[in-house]
Amino acid sequence: MAQSLTPTRIPSPDGGPPPSPEHSPFRGLLDRIGIPATLAWGYLGLVLFMVGDGIEAGYLSPYLVDLGFSESGVGVVFTVYGVAAAIGAFLAGALSDAWGPRRVMAAGAAFWVVFHVLLLAVAVPAKSYPLILASYGVRGLGYPLFAYGFMVWIMASVPRRQAGTALGWFWFAFTLGLPTLGSLLAASLIPAIGAYRTLWLALGLVLAGSAVALTLLRDRTGFQGLLPPGQRDVRSTLAGSFTILTEKPKVAVGAVVRLINTTSQFGVWVFMPLFFTDRIGFELSEWLHLLTVMMGTNLAFVVVFGALGDRWSWRRTVAWLGGVLSAIGCLALYYLPVAAGHDFLVAAVAAGALGAGMAGYVPLPPLLTAQAPERKGQVMSAYSLGAGASVALGPLIGTLFIGPLGVQGVMWIYAGLHLFSTVLALTLPERR
Repeated sequence: MAQSLTPTRIPSPDGGPPPSPEHSPFRGLLDRIGIPATLAWGYLGLVLFMVGDGIEAGYLSPYLVDLGFSESGVGVVFTVYGVAAAIGAFLAGALSDAWGPRRVMAAGAAFWVVFHVLLLAVAVPAKSYPLILASYGVRGLGYPLFAYGFMVWIMASVPRRQAGTALGWFWFAFTLGLPTLGSLLAASLIPAIGAYRTLWLALGLVLAGSAVALTLLRDRTGFQGLLPPGQRDVRSTLAGSFTILTEKPKVAVGAVVRLINTTSQFGVWVFMPLFFTDRIGFELSEWLHLLTVMMGTNLAFVVVFGALGDRWSWRRTVAWLGGVLSAIGCLALYYLPVAAGHDFLVAAVAAGALGAGMAGYVPLPPLLTAQAPERKGQVMSAYSLGAGASVALGPLIGTLFIGPLGVQGVMWIYAGLHLFSTVLALTLPERR
C-alpha cells in the first residue's frame, strides 16, 4: 500500500512558519484561480526556468549555421537533443518514485547548468562540433527532469478533484516560458547585446528559476520517493515504468493519446512555414505571428480546459475538446487559408482552433494516474514518454508523406490521429 501523500510543512529555522504563499495575503487569490498555494513557488520557478530554456528556441539553429556548421550537421545536434529530452521526460516519473520530485528537479537543473556552461565557455568559442554535439545533447536531459519532475510533484500533492486545474496552470507556466516569453526576450536582447551574450543571460534565468523552486517550495510530498521506502530501488522503478504498460494496459492507451496530443504541433512547426509563405503568400513575420496566436490561445485554454475537466469530466474533455477540436483545427489550418487566400484573420482563427484543441488534452494526467494511483511516478513516465516521442513523430510524418500526399494529405493524417485519440480516450475509465 502506498504511503500517504498528504503534504506537511517544514518550519523555518526560528520555529516560525515557512515563507510560503500559503501564509500570504495571496492565499485567497491562489485558491480562487486554482493554483495550489503550497506549490505556488514551483510555478514561478518553472516560468523562470522555461523562459531561460526557451530563449534559444527561435535562433540557435541559424546561429550555429552562422558559426560555419552545415544545416545537416546542426540538424543532427537537435536530433540528439530531442532524444535526450525524450529520455529525460521518461526518467522524470520513474526517478520521482525512487528519489522524490525535488531531487529529480535538482538533477535536471544541474544537467542544464553544467552542460550549458560547457557549451558556451568551451564548445562554442572553440567551434568544436563534437563538443557542441555532446554538451548541447546532454543538456537536453535538463529541462524535462526539472519540468516533469514538478508535474509529478503536482500530481502527487494536490487532491484528485483539483488535478486538472493544477495541471492547467502547469502547462500555462511551461508554455509561457517556452516558447512565448523566451522568444520575445530573445527578439529584444539579440539586437542589443548579441546572440552569444543572450545565451549567457539564459543561464541566469535558469539559475533563478531553479533557486526559487528548490529553496522556496516547501511542500513535503516532493522531498522523498513517492513509493514506500522498501520499493524505492532505482532499477525496479525504472523497470516498473516499462512493465506498467503491460500490467496496466489503460496506461499504455493513455501514453498513445499523449503521443498524438502534440504530434501535429511539432509537425506544423516544421513544414507549415513554407506552405504559408510559398503558397498562401504570407511574409515570414506573419507566420511567426500566427504561431503567437496559436500558442497564446493554448495558454488561455490550458487553464480553462483544466478546470472544466475537474468540474465536467477528464475523459470527455480530452476526447471532445482535445481530440475532436484538434482535428478540426488541423483541417482548418489548411482549408481556410486555401479558401481565403492571404487573410491573416482567417488564418488566425484556424491557428487558434488548433491551439485550443491541443489544450483540451490537459486533464489526461489525472485520468491516467487514476488507472494506477499507487504508481503515480511510473504512470507519469509513460505519459512523459509519449510527450517526448511526439517531438520526433510529428516532423517524421511530414517528412514521409508530404512528397506523395502534399500538405493537404499530411494535415488529414494529423486530423485522423486526433480522432483516433478521441476513440482511445473514451475507453479510459474515469475513477475519481
